[in-house]
Amino acid sequence: MQLARVIGEVVATRKDENLTGLALLLVQPLNADRQPAGRPLVAVDAVGAGRGEYVFFVRGKEASFPYYPAEPPVDAGIVGIVDHWDVG
Repeated sequence: MQLARVIGEVVATRKDENLTGLALLLVQPLNADRQPAGRPLVAVDAVGAGRGEYVFFVRGKEASFPYYPAEPPVDAGIVGIVDHWDVG
């Protein structure tokens, strides 16, 4: 799992039918010090996250697991909203 911050939304009127009704969010991966770590990416939201929230996400086939038995074609999925974290 990786930490990220939701920085936007993605709207797609034409997409794979298995993505219908799923929220697509733009997330910026972060390191433990809340600094950007890599390029922003699109992730499917399984938890109702919103802009500005810190989240954790998974990549790869596991990103589609919250939608079983459907198998949407996703490679990044938000699976949790972070309340807080400490580095120390």
